[in-house]
Amino acid sequence: MSILARPAVASLAAKAFQRLVSLSDRGTSRDSFPEFPRNTRELTIPTSVAPARVVVYLPAEYDGTPPVHVNFHGGGYVLAPTEVDDALCRYLAAEAGVVVINVDYVVAPQHPFPEPPRQAFEVVRWVAENGAGQGWDGARLSVGGQSAGGGLAAAVARLALDEGGPAIALQVLHYPPLDLAIDARDKRAAIAKPVLRPWMADIFDNAYVPDPQQRTDRLVSPANPADIADLTGIAPAVVLTPEYDLLRVEGLRYADRLANVGALVEHKDIAGADHGYDLKDLVNARESYALIAQHVRQATGAQASEET
Repeated sequence: MSILARPAVASLAAKAFQRLVSLSDRGTSRDSFPEFPRNTRELTIPTSVAPARVVVYLPAEYDGTPPVHVNFHGGGYVLAPTEVDDALCRYLAAEAGVVVINVDYVVAPQHPFPEPPRQAFEVVRWVAENGAGQGWDGARLSVGGQSAGGGLAAAVARLALDEGGPAIALQVLHYPPLDLAIDARDKRAAIAKPVLRPWMADIFDNAYVPDPQQRTDRLVSPANPADIADLTGIAPAVVLTPEYDLLRVEGLRYADRLANVGALVEHKDIAGADHGYDLKDLVNARESYALIAQHVRQATGAQASEET
């Protein structure tokens, strides 16, 4: 077993990662897709875990009250580069015609499982219940996320199913981790050296869920065979899996599970792409973002953009 698999060591390594990211400028995508303007404001949403800062992206024009999409960024449940999804949020606000809520959620090891999914769910519930005073229609709501954010979006949809709401029109799962119960060394990618490596998983997984017995929890590993609950009635889903991603197989497994209960709207495999591809590969990013925008617009009944 790697020394990084020890929770105390993983916690120290995760905090070191956090410091490195805070000192770098890699946490932004504001230079991508400059044709989509940034029109934002910030809010703080109360939750039982901790107040959550969110950045609200507004569509340029909308006739009436727009629907709302809640976005969760990636970062292995450890990093908090909220601005990394700036391009996606601007794109969805413009092309899907929705208000986008980009959530700066709590991360491990300071806030291990189950705090991040609980906070994420409470943020979504607040967004659903407080639209009238904020300028969006909380009854027309979708959620989504990239990487760990996709895992949180899946957890939010599951909690909404278990707790009887709020109603979620669509969940968008973009290269999500959906089975932390399987050791990363037992996962196989289509290439020899994928972006995600087992040592990274040692840090992320052990910082986020220090107790291995909790890693089969439905909010952590819904693609693991241990979760046999009936998902009938869960929010419809779009699942995107890069061809070379170490997490692709669990994404496929969960897509199949959703399909079995009629909850899979579309699964898209991104050929020749790896985990986090959209941060550098703007050609594939544009295609994926357009697909997400199309589904969000259709699911929420948002107005189509007049721009191409």
